[in-house]
Amino acid sequence: METNEKLDLGIGTKETKSLEAKPVMILLVDIAEQKNKDQKVIGDKVVCTCKHPDREETIFISTVAYLKNKSVKTSGTWVNLDKDNLIAKQSALGGFLAFKECSTISELKDKVVETEQDENGYLCFKAY
Repeated sequence: METNEKLDLGIGTKETKSLEAKPVMILLVDIAEQKNKDQKVIGDKVVCTCKHPDREETIFISTVAYLKNKSVKTSGTWVNLDKDNLIAKQSALGGFLAFKECSTISELKDKVVETEQDENGYLCFKAY
């Protein structure tokens, strides 16, 4: 589509349908380097390729809802290390792994995990 054609586009009438929060199967686990808008590396995040029962294509989930100080928090699955170069126990990722009874990130593969929608309407793992 040419730029001039794009300038004359109208607003669509179809609503996009969000996926319902349902259990997903983690098919693949990867760690992706994250960059800010200036392309500066800001850290590594665990990204899980998942199968949702209502969609043929796989989806990617890299956030988790978990309990912290008696309230539900949502955070990215950032790879934060402690002084021993292990996943920080108090991190969102550490809590998620403990919740799923996994001692390593790779053990998440083939796990079925409950999901919920975050404040932006995207699916995240439910770990509480």
